[in-house]
Amino acid sequence: MRDGNMRAPPRTAAAGGNAMQKYLAEAVGTFVLVLGGVGAAVLAGDRIGFLGVSFAFGLSLLAMVYTVGPISGCHVNPAVTVGLLMAGKFDKRHLAGYVVAQCVGAILAAAVVLIIAKGAPGGYSAAAEGLGSNGYGSASPEGYGGGAAFIAEVVLTFLLVLTVLGATDSRAPVGFAGVAIGLVLTLIHLVGIPITNTSVNPARSLGPALFAGGVALEQLWMFVIAPLLGAAFASAVYRLVNRPAVQITAARAEQATEEERRARITGARDVEHPV
Repeated sequence: MRDGNMRAPPRTAAAGGNAMQKYLAEAVGTFVLVLGGVGAAVLAGDRIGFLGVSFAFGLSLLAMVYTVGPISGCHVNPAVTVGLLMAGKFDKRHLAGYVVAQCVGAILAAAVVLIIAKGAPGGYSAAAEGLGSNGYGSASPEGYGGGAAFIAEVVLTFLLVLTVLGATDSRAPVGFAGVAIGLVLTLIHLVGIPITNTSVNPARSLGPALFAGGVALEQLWMFVIAPLLGAAFASAVYRLVNRPAVQITAARAEQATEEERRARITGARDVEHPV
């Protein structure tokens, strides 16, 4: 018999708690991405080169897809969030929360990298050495101009967001989204580091720019606008060529299947209560 006085927890409270978990996951994921990628560039770039830095970004993202992906979708990038929103795979109510969390995570990671770098013999100056910030013209690693940098950032972000959309499609192979997304980010950095140090992520650009100041802050606008344009183009192409019968979120796509989860729970119980 049901007790008429018993009520389920208010939906707003449950939704609010769930939202905060997602925001925290995005902050942590972005922190790891920037710490791993920018940290590799600043602290070990002269040893591992462009190839090593590219893999540092790709492996950081791959790890986070499987760590925080089932919680938040592991966007860790405002451009990815906007692309998923425009493709109908993300709830617009969480847009501001995700973007703020991503920016906070990136800023904290850049601060940690700077603190560590300052401990090197002779210290470290973010203003003089850039802290892995993005740039064009005199701030480009190979001196690429603004036009080339803008096109590169739009196209490379297009490639990233299109891969995220495809890898998290309801018909994509289950469990492989992280591999595809991590590898494409590696590829993107292999192409983009000589041009702009590779942004494709406004939060990743914001973190180092705040500490480097100067040209990095003056040119930051490009690394906000170009990735967002690339994300918009990717969403438009995805919706044009791909019309899935069932639309699912990135977080749902990055979760294990129900059968896999049940098997894990059963296995854990068997270990805890051996016969």
